[in-house]
Amino acid sequence: MPYNQLVVDNNELVKAAATAREAAYAPYSKFTVGAALRTNAGRIFSGCNVENISLGLTICAERAAVCAAVTAGSQDIDRIAIVTDSNEPAVPCGACRQVLAEFNPNMKIISATVAGRTQEYDLGDLLPVPKQGILEGSKNV
Repeated sequence: MPYNQLVVDNNELVKAAATAREAAYAPYSKFTVGAALRTNAGRIFSGCNVENISLGLTICAERAAVCAAVTAGSQDIDRIAIVTDSNEPAVPCGACRQVLAEFNPNMKIISATVAGRTQEYDLGDLLPVPKQGILEGSKNV
């Protein structure tokens, strides 16, 4: 893929994530997050965080986007963009890292702030061994 096309794709993903962030439901933390992912086929799916008064039941934007893609029959995730209103670009939480790794342990992550700061990550650097020891010895793997 030509470099310029990749930049356009990343910018489009960040824009889609920023739009999704506007729909976030975060009455407790006030930390609104939007995410948009791209499949290998070029389809874009987005999601936002949805908080719950029982904070453990909160759904992160990244997992909401993954669920939207899977519901539509897409599991070949290439990259994801995340937009927050934090000072520094945010990285996915541990639960989101594990869910993302289920679909592509080498996924590219583009994190941006509403102020326009961006940083890119490789999921493999943030979660280097996502499956080691999990279900070890299970005959169902």
